[in-house]
Amino acid sequence: MRKKIRKFHEELRRIGKESKKSSIALYFTLRTLVIICMILEFLHGDINNAMLCVLSLALFLIPFFIEKQFKIDLPNALEIIIMLFIFAAEILGEINNFYGIFPYWDTMLHTINGFLAAGVGFALFDLLNKNSRLISLSPLFLSIVAFCFSMTIGVLWEFFEFGADVHFRTDMQKDRIVTEISSVTLNEEKKNVPVKIDDIEYTIIYSKDKDGTTLETKVEGGYLDIGIIDTMKDLLVNFIGAFVFSVFGYLYIKNRDKYKFVHNFIPKKIGNL
Repeated sequence: MRKKIRKFHEELRRIGKESKKSSIALYFTLRTLVIICMILEFLHGDINNAMLCVLSLALFLIPFFIEKQFKIDLPNALEIIIMLFIFAAEILGEINNFYGIFPYWDTMLHTINGFLAAGVGFALFDLLNKNSRLISLSPLFLSIVAFCFSMTIGVLWEFFEFGADVHFRTDMQKDRIVTEISSVTLNEEKKNVPVKIDDIEYTIIYSKDKDGTTLETKVEGGYLDIGIIDTMKDLLVNFIGAFVFSVFGYLYIKNRDKYKFVHNFIPKKIGNL
């Protein structure tokens, strides 16, 4: 095992000497910070956060794994954004509660995710388009496919969040306090006509513990929405990120020289550079 790890580090240093020195330096810097965080979480007895650190360390290897296994070159800027994204989501967001401290932290990350996922989808079909004689996709269709690819990734992630909340009792789909609701469930005549409640001041939840004792929980400020608003907000900003990249992707295909900056976000197959 140690030999494999040593060989992996030697390979990283070799790549760093050839190119992408900034992304390699960032990798080692972020990895060091994550290891320190992991040790602190172990010392504090928080195994869940420590496991998140382990997951982050594994995710940091994804760009290198993709390049080595699939012979795909990831642009330096894309590698840096991916690693910063992982660090911002797992270490800053989950462990250091940036999601709670900064209201728009989650929104920012989902927007970036939509942008990056569209770039990956665009690259996959652009490579297929350029290396296949049987397929010839127009720039517009290629952009639409990239957009749909990004939205699919966003939906799958929301499925994951929902599954984690249901089966592991997490709160990845962050709850919101709302002051008005409308629901047909509250219609006493069982008609398909929603009953509207406005200006909700508080909600009282009654539950029972293991001993059968009735517990009372008061939600101040309104009614507790269980994840729906967060999910739709995440999909909306994913939509925005995917749409923005798809537009620039379309322009890039039409005029690759004029929109060269898009090149920094599109992986390319080694040998076709």
